[in-house]
Amino acid sequence: MNQTEKPQPKKDVIIVGTGIAGSLIAKLLTDHVFDTDAKKMIHRSEMNDSKAYKELSILMYEAGLEAGLELDSASSMVNYNDYIRKYYMEGAKVPNSPYPDLKQAPSPNVLDMQKIIPPFPEKKGYLVQFGPMPFASDAIRVGGGTTLHWLGTTPRMLPNDFKLKEKYNKAMDWPIDYKTLKPYYEMAEFEIGVSGSVAAQKYPIEESREEYYGKDYVFPMDEIPQSYMDQQIIKGLEGTSVQLDSGSIPLTLVPSPQGRNSTPNAAYGTAKLIKANHSESGYKLSLNNIENEEYKALGAVWNPYQGERCEGNASCVPICPVQAKYNALKTLKKALYKVNKNKNLQRNPYIQVQAQSVVYKVSVDQHNQDRISKVHLRRYISKEKTDFVEEVIDTGNSIVILAANAFENPKILLNSKYTAMKDGQPIEKTVANNSDQVGRNLMDHMVMLTWGLFPKPVYPYRGPGSTTNISSFRDGKFRSEFSAWISPLDNWGWSWPTFSPGSDLSKCLKGGLFGKELKEALAKDLSRQVLFHFEIEQLPNPDNRVTINNEYLDVLGIPRPVIHYELTDYEKRAMEQAKLASNQMFKKLGIEDRTEYSAKDNNTFMYKDVRYSYNGAGHIVGTHRMGHNASDSVTDSYCKAWDHPNLYIVGAGNMTTLGTSNPTLTLSAFTIRSVESILKDLETILK
Repeated sequence: MNQTEKPQPKKDVIIVGTGIAGSLIAKLLTDHVFDTDAKKMIHRSEMNDSKAYKELSILMYEAGLEAGLELDSASSMVNYNDYIRKYYMEGAKVPNSPYPDLKQAPSPNVLDMQKIIPPFPEKKGYLVQFGPMPFASDAIRVGGGTTLHWLGTTPRMLPNDFKLKEKYNKAMDWPIDYKTLKPYYEMAEFEIGVSGSVAAQKYPIEESREEYYGKDYVFPMDEIPQSYMDQQIIKGLEGTSVQLDSGSIPLTLVPSPQGRNSTPNAAYGTAKLIKANHSESGYKLSLNNIENEEYKALGAVWNPYQGERCEGNASCVPICPVQAKYNALKTLKKALYKVNKNKNLQRNPYIQVQAQSVVYKVSVDQHNQDRISKVHLRRYISKEKTDFVEEVIDTGNSIVILAANAFENPKILLNSKYTAMKDGQPIEKTVANNSDQVGRNLMDHMVMLTWGLFPKPVYPYRGPGSTTNISSFRDGKFRSEFSAWISPLDNWGWSWPTFSPGSDLSKCLKGGLFGKELKEALAKDLSRQVLFHFEIEQLPNPDNRVTINNEYLDVLGIPRPVIHYELTDYEKRAMEQAKLASNQMFKKLGIEDRTEYSAKDNNTFMYKDVRYSYNGAGHIVGTHRMGHNASDSVTDSYCKAWDHPNLYIVGAGNMTTLGTSNPTLTLSAFTIRSVESILKDLETILK
């Protein structure tokens, strides 16, 4: 190991992580420059050739390999094709299967999830799980982050999701409401390129569709067609209700908004840009039309004309082979390359991205402990070697932004200790943790699966993983008693619970079937497989948390995340009610129920003498929540740390509660909003 205090020109902004949060901030910041005459930030579209402007200097760190961040056309295509080849070769097609398995920057993997036998932790893989129940979701540390293997479903949160305390006396209310976040949802939907039909969205909310989305609002692209299976289920459940303990709930099935390319919606209008407008109180972002430039779907990073439309490859999780599905590399490339005067893409020299760099702590200024003064990282040499160079970066006059996932952000903070004086006595403190909320309130959607055989062929295993969801259970008075949930219909048969179709083939071969008999047996069952998800909201629980312990280190000597996790009766009762709903829907549809939960399942429990099993949704949130004040949260509503004026902590960890929507769109919306505060702070620095 070599240690260096790395000399380099001052950076205005240092961003840790190149996932969707870090890439959004980098893109939006590099879209603006500092007007040295007017002493304010302006959008590039407002620049005057006769004037000089100060460009923002940005340094980004990524723990993954350098190859994942080579975004010139040739290199990015070669690297992405390597991902695809690895995916083809892997026996288990789990979310992380296409991507590098790095010992220097390990990732949690669903294949590592094991039962926990107290009092001993389960240490297989990256996470150290003390339980008592296993945390069942994974993430990936690679350029572009977990958006490389997300499903791409993009519903907004509902208004009541932001105020569970006010409405149902549960959890804690967000410091922002839906109305505040609504324009930023529109910006996020533009940046991701959402396909969907606003007119078809129906939710159990008090607001009208016009109030919820806005008059005449449409998504950028037309909806991805609902599958044939979806159409048969919709037809069979039309006009019906299910009876829960809380009462009768009518069933509503809606096409799911998707972060993948379809046909651009003519009603969406022109291409757009996100622009900061200056006022005496600060900055406000707005979505502006670009005149005479039509909206186009953004294709692959290496070729904008590939992946302009979803091709139905049915491998969205873990990889879209043509990049029709959005991933954060598309946004990152917009930060790294800007259109010059000749309308050509030119590498932006003011932003640097340093890969193979694992940030593991930050330091405060000894004389001004409010400010973050240094970032500490270990830069490893290659995928094969564990040698590394220790680097310490001066950040005293910079904005520091932690934009890693909800495991890594708290891990960095908890590893960042300093000594302060209180009443004349030295005390040890943790960066950004005066509230004692760093690492706490770890949440996920518990995914209860039910599966069976439809009475006639519905032909699964085609297209995106899910194109329809049952929205009926996303909100209601029952939330005072048990969790809300969303129910996507799965287009990929029993692949998740039983590893179909491979397991079906194996079973038939063991039964001696071959040739025509084998084909007929497979066609009979595989064509009728249906799978329902019940993605159940988990409430914030301070005892569900990420901690660190120097007994558990990775190969670079950095603490691994130590996980403490369990479900409460609030969530367990929701699983009971969800199974009750599933039973009624299966009966109405004539589905032969093949659902089976086993004591051998890794994530299983008994509730009222009935066994249930759950999976992780990959929705890892809540470990550095935003809040109303510094006593109960880590950041304010702009993701700015209460304790340190030059530190922002962004990502899914900011979410106060989880709601019933996939978190990527919401974290994108409030991350975009955070740029308003960052621009204001930069204006002060640059004046």
